[in-house]
Amino acid sequence: MNKKVRVRFAPSPTGGLHLGGVRTALFNYLFAKQHQGSFIIRIEDTDKTRFVDGAEKYIYNTLEWCGIKPDESPLIGGAFAPYKQSERKSLYKQYAEQLVKNGYAYYAFDTPEALEQKRKSVANFQYNQHTRMSMQNSLVLGAAETEKLLANNIPHVIRIKMPENEEITFTDMIRGEVFFNASLVDDKVLLKADAMPTYHLAVVVDDYLMQISHSFRGEEWLPSAPVHILLWKYLFGLENMPQWAHLPLILKPDGNGKLSKRDGDRLGFPVFAMDWKDPKTNEITIGFKERGFLPEAFVNMLAMLGWNDGTEQEIFSLHELIEKFSIERIHKAGAKFDYEKAKWYNHEWIKKLEVGDVRLKVKELLGDIANNYDDTFIDKVITLVKDRCTLLTDFVQQTSFFFKSPETIAIDVIQPKWNEQKKVFFTELIQQFESATIWNVTELENIFKETASSNQLKPGEVMLPLRIMLVGDKFGAGVFDIAALIGKNATISRIEYVLSII
Repeated sequence: MNKKVRVRFAPSPTGGLHLGGVRTALFNYLFAKQHQGSFIIRIEDTDKTRFVDGAEKYIYNTLEWCGIKPDESPLIGGAFAPYKQSERKSLYKQYAEQLVKNGYAYYAFDTPEALEQKRKSVANFQYNQHTRMSMQNSLVLGAAETEKLLANNIPHVIRIKMPENEEITFTDMIRGEVFFNASLVDDKVLLKADAMPTYHLAVVVDDYLMQISHSFRGEEWLPSAPVHILLWKYLFGLENMPQWAHLPLILKPDGNGKLSKRDGDRLGFPVFAMDWKDPKTNEITIGFKERGFLPEAFVNMLAMLGWNDGTEQEIFSLHELIEKFSIERIHKAGAKFDYEKAKWYNHEWIKKLEVGDVRLKVKELLGDIANNYDDTFIDKVITLVKDRCTLLTDFVQQTSFFFKSPETIAIDVIQPKWNEQKKVFFTELIQQFESATIWNVTELENIFKETASSNQLKPGEVMLPLRIMLVGDKFGAGVFDIAALIGKNATISRIEYVLSII
């Protein structure tokens, strides 16, 4: 690959960043890093009607959490600044005017009201080669009238003039040869009445000026490809056009259509990387981070949605993904999103990480209840429960009873099989624990079994009640591991408490 690799992720700040957008950023990043190239963030904010306050910052925070670090961006700058299209406004008009001058585009003076009337009166109206000559544009009005309107600052847009029956083709890095007929594409607006470019013009001009070598974007942009190819041809020459790859969609779990925020709300799983708060409604959409996902697991899961390295390996670090990623291994078909599989990745990553790697996250989740305990104790707790946790939030349930007595006790689980014999057993167990000089897992288990035997009880008959006394319910690490760690006083006081209320 002779040309220096330069790729860009170019989101619009219109709301929370869907996981499909994060995957696009990830694939761009992996490709750039694998080829010692540059990964660029460019903010496409030319549509002010869709701009949402806070969305741009949310994009940066999401990518930072994922470990996807840009080489150039609006925040850190670079040789091709500015990296926000709204700050590049003065660049675009000259290219639009050049297209008009060369006969590839034209001025359109149709008012919004006139266009709306057309849409009402003509079914499936499109502004194209069949209708353009019945509209108010420079092709119809002629040079003199057009100049007069422009001189009087009459509001207008610039539209591309799509050719008739021209076959347009390009080679997609994922899909191979792709063909289009120009007649089926309408005359897209390139420059709006406020002199801001539409996506179609801006993406081509910016990719050229920023020397983008490869463009990876979602397959929903395929219908726009003919317009962009023609703009490259008309303005800069096809030899300068980046190589394109249109990524497959992330589909609903049933495979029927693109995954949306609405699907996540309906089915109870996140579709955003991090919590997103809508500034207009104050509605919070929960993210993978807040649901309890590690960034390593989230990135791993995203990479495997539509890609694999050709082996059975499923767990990849970001470094391994950079090493093994290849465009050729991206599937053409959409990838079904599976939340249970996403949780599986998280569980595997929690098991894989060292205790110290999750300690800070667990301490944040536990809050004040862990304040009086040192990291050595917390690490022991995490070691005991780590393999039981699928989400980071599971650590709260699985560890909180190590730091304080359980707030609720599942007495209803103990009572059906509770009797005087068991009460006597636990009373004696307290006495045996009080006199114990060694307090470790082996000694506690021996005391428990011997006391059960002397009371003609099987250990299994009293193991669950002991667990509920210590933990509050039917879950947790090994009972004697818990008792050994919380200590003699806490163990005895919890047993005594339950005996007093049962």
